[in-house]
Amino acid sequence: MGKKKKGKQSTISTSSLPDIVFILLFFFMTVTVMQQKNLLLKIREPHASEAERIQNRSLVSYIYIGSPIDTARYGRVARVQLNDAFADPSEIGAFVEQEVNRHSEAERGKWTASLKVDQEARMENVTQVKQELRKSRAFKLLYSTYP
Repeated sequence: MGKKKKGKQSTISTSSLPDIVFILLFFFMTVTVMQQKNLLLKIREPHASEAERIQNRSLVSYIYIGSPIDTARYGRVARVQLNDAFADPSEIGAFVEQEVNRHSEAERGKWTASLKVDQEARMENVTQVKQELRKSRAFKLLYSTYP
């Protein structure tokens, strides 16, 4: 009664393994940088009386329209920003294709373009972007607003 079996003792001590795991966890938590958009445009979103929150933000890509923040360098003319760089509206087709192809085949039908447009932006710029989206068959479109 009460016999203890003596098992094989490992030759390598695993007592420090949890410490190593936590050190690696803290290292990656402090070193990892979340992706942030470098906004080059001044965007004051319009107010909306009725708005819905986006459920799955990973399926949404943003297109910014507004005047540049650095007017001395880029002028005061309204521009389009795709990801972190200014772009010509004719480049939207390639942008849509790139963004849609980032997702799995099952999610591609749920991809949505969201327009973040400054209140002072001209409607002709918005219309031009919308026409380019239509040409590239991106029919799901949202307008970002300030609630």
